[in-house]
Amino acid sequence: MPREGTGPDFIEALARGLEVITSFAPHRPAMSLSEVATATGLARPTARRILLTLQELGYVRADGQGFALTPRVLDLGVAYVRSMGLWDVARPHMERLSAQTDESVSVAQLDGSDIVYVARVSVPKIVSLAVQIGTRFPALQTSLGKVLLAALDPAEVSTVLAEPSRSGLVPLWQPGDAERDTELREVRARGWALTDEQLTRGIRSVAVPLRNGSGRVIAALNVNAHAAETSVEHLLDRHLPLLLQAAGEISADFARLESVPHVVRT
Repeated sequence: MPREGTGPDFIEALARGLEVITSFAPHRPAMSLSEVATATGLARPTARRILLTLQELGYVRADGQGFALTPRVLDLGVAYVRSMGLWDVARPHMERLSAQTDESVSVAQLDGSDIVYVARVSVPKIVSLAVQIGTRFPALQTSLGKVLLAALDPAEVSTVLAEPSRSGLVPLWQPGDAERDTELREVRARGWALTDEQLTRGIRSVAVPLRNGSGRVIAALNVNAHAAETSVEHLLDRHLPLLLQAAGEISADFARLESVPHVVRT
């Protein structure tokens, strides 16, 4: 995250505060003041003031192990999802689709070269992909990402994928430009995307776009399965038709939501 903006309205303190929040990770859920300063590159006094401010606001707690985030941080992400209205629209359809397929169902959006999960209905499995709201993966190696990349102008794809991934994951499939472009052309033409152990071993999924009232792709919806349990044929023959139906219903409901006049009281 840049600490120096391009204009006079850039608030460096806010940028630093967000950087402290995002420095916490699964492998370091609690950190000492020194560890936070090292992770962010901030001076200890600056890191301390930020942590104490976040603690007073309820986003950070201090204990004997150092500092850790509190569940209130989830409000920041949930505010985005709620502001779109997509989760409220998609949830009943996702729950139905998950029950029909006995698989986990997710919605994601593009953020740079990654996808970020913004909604999910999970089914407990012995072997599953560790995903929660806010999880990010490299876009090109996921069915969700392929759908979202295919919705871009082809000239934009190289620029978007040139951004470094912030997922921390090195995917198995590493295509060249020609193979990548061929794959996205096929996704664009057929309207859905498949990934078969391209992100990591054992995971395959199929995804379709979600659209707003003007037909623009706003997100992607997928069903993911474990390769040992679900064949590609079953994924396409059984799950894909149900996925397409659910996506059509979500898109239609979202379009209706957009068409409702919003009354602002003053």
